[in-house]
Amino acid sequence: MIKAVLFDLDGVIVSTDHCHYRAWKRMADEEGIYFDEKINDRLRGVSRMASLDIVLERATHTYDAAEKAELAGRKNGYYRELISELTPADILPGAMENLNELKRNGVLVAVGSSSKNTPIILKQIGLAGFFDAVSDGNNITHSKPDPEVFLKAAEMLGVLPAECLVVEDADAGIEAGRNGGMKTLSVKGAVGADYFAPDLSDYSIFRRIIR
Repeated sequence: MIKAVLFDLDGVIVSTDHCHYRAWKRMADEEGIYFDEKINDRLRGVSRMASLDIVLERATHTYDAAEKAELAGRKNGYYRELISELTPADILPGAMENLNELKRNGVLVAVGSSSKNTPIILKQIGLAGFFDAVSDGNNITHSKPDPEVFLKAAEMLGVLPAECLVVEDADAGIEAGRNGGMKTLSVKGAVGADYFAPDLSDYSIFRRIIR
C-alpha cells in the first residue's frame, strides 16, 4: 500500500530547465566552452559538480579543483538570479490538483530533490511549508541515482521505502527510487519506471496507482 508520494521538484512540480540552461550557457560562453540544449538535457537529475564535469567535456583548458568550485559557484549565482523570478504561475499543469487530492485522501507528500536551491524554489512558487517533508541537496551527501534523498524523505515521513511512490522526470531519479526499494512513476519519458504518464495533467493517475 502506498502511504507517501515523493516528488522530484525540477521538471515535475515546476520547470526550471530554462533557468539551468541559461545559467550554464552564460558561464560556458564566458569560458569559451561550447554548450547547447542537447548537452543541457544530459544534466537533468545530475548534481551540480557532476553537471559541471559534463559541461567541461568540451573545454580546451584543464580546470583544477579550485577553478571548478568557482565555475560551479558562478553558475549557481546566475541560476539563483533566474529562479528569483519564479511565481506560483510557474507550477506545472496538474501538479497542485494532484497534490491537493493526495492530501485530501490522507497520502503524505514530500519533495526529494538533489538541488540545494529547493527552499528558494518552494518559497518562490508559494509551496514553502506545504509538503509533509522536504529532502534535498542540503541534507544529502550522495546524488541520484543513489537513493539517499528518497530514503531520507521516507525516514522523515515515518514510512517504509516499500510504502513510497517516487515521481520523477529523469532516468537517474527513477533509478534512485528503484535503488531505494520504492515504486516509481515516470513523467516526460524517464525510463525504467513501474508506471508512466506524460505529465501530471492527468488527474486520475494517482487514483489508478494508489488503491
